[in-house]
Amino acid sequence: MKRLVIFDLDGTLLNTIADLAQSTNHALKALGYPTHEESAYNFMVGNGINKLFERALPEGEKTEENVLRVRREFIPYYDVHNADMSRPYPGIPELLERLQGAGVAVAVASNKYQAATERLIAHYFPAIRFTAVFGQREGVNVKPDPTIVHDILAIARIPREEVLYVGDSGVDMQTAANAGVTACGVTWGFRPRTELEAFHPARLADSTEEVWQAVCNG
Repeated sequence: MKRLVIFDLDGTLLNTIADLAQSTNHALKALGYPTHEESAYNFMVGNGINKLFERALPEGEKTEENVLRVRREFIPYYDVHNADMSRPYPGIPELLERLQGAGVAVAVASNKYQAATERLIAHYFPAIRFTAVFGQREGVNVKPDPTIVHDILAIARIPREEVLYVGDSGVDMQTAANAGVTACGVTWGFRPRTELEAFHPARLADSTEEVWQAVCNG
């Protein structure tokens, strides 16, 4: 049985796409740029908000300066509206409670900026005692760089072979591989099953029960 489960946040624990889309569109509109349909954001998120903004900006406008301009409009708005429409995926609260009840440590490794990661976890999962909740932190490379996983392992003091990393994207599967931990791809998130399959994770889960089985079966 695995002793630590590290979860991605967006697309894995929470369906946040509507609030991310609304907030990015707010920032784009404020700066006079065209906006996007919500469904388009499924393929823009996953590599941190600066990469999200770069992808959302029109061709010819994807400069570092414009990314920072969008960021300045986005963060104050998202900080207020990040829980308007975001919700846990079905079965996630129960899975976290079940893991906690079984003595399995849980942690979060997200490319969402740190303050928003902490706020959403505290809002939606107040009863869960996470070993660590890490988002995108200043001076730390974003996933698929494995630093975020290494930092969690340093706190948890659990060997890599007893860790399961759960995420919904190719970025997550790469992160697990780069960190040397077992990967479990979930199919209910933002990216298609084929993207997960391309990285050959040890497990693919169509339900939270299958994540539980991946934990139990090591």
